[in-house]
Amino acid sequence: MIAIIDYGMGNLRSAQKGFEKAGCKAVITDDPVLIAEAEAVVLPGVGAFKDCYEGLRARGLVDPVKEAAASGRPFLGICVGLQLLFESSEEGDAREGLGIFAGRVVRFPDAAQTGLKVPHMGWNRLDRVPGRACPLLNNAGRNPYTYFVHSYFARPADEEIVLATCEYGVRFPAIVGRGNVYAVQFHPEKSQSDGIAILRAFGDLIRERTAANVQADIGAH
Repeated sequence: MIAIIDYGMGNLRSAQKGFEKAGCKAVITDDPVLIAEAEAVVLPGVGAFKDCYEGLRARGLVDPVKEAAASGRPFLGICVGLQLLFESSEEGDAREGLGIFAGRVVRFPDAAQTGLKVPHMGWNRLDRVPGRACPLLNNAGRNPYTYFVHSYFARPADEEIVLATCEYGVRFPAIVGRGNVYAVQFHPEKSQSDGIAILRAFGDLIRERTAANVQADIGAH
């Protein structure tokens, strides 16, 4: 079972329906106990960085989210849920993030510099980073297109965590990941077949971990 964290922000039912289409059972919850017991955890997000972080803090979910990311269980951030994993955002006035990844979130250049409107809204192509495996893309097409709605993007301190990029005036991280923690800047639940393929691949990570735990238990006996 996947726990989709409810902190009062975002269309959580849309994310839940996306996982259902991918063959994964997901529940929407703000219960720290259920989050701790889930096989995997999803941190969604729509809106302003500060409001999202304050939503987590107000519900006492900052530590449960950090503990979930550190637990070894598959963890997925979506849209602002990706941005929250970093140390801070320049949206507003340098707001604090969860600090799971080093780096900060910055705004796209103004249209006067790039000729492109902000926010970045609509379909765009994902480009895999050569030489870096991205399990989330195992089931996706060769040139996957996904749906974005954002004015800010992550600038990681460690470029090695960037698994796929996208171009919108500047090249920015579209998928980041390290260990059990992955995050996507786009909305897979709104990205039709490629998006569902990405959610299905996340489900595969859960099944692989469950199978490995079963084998470990058998070996221990």
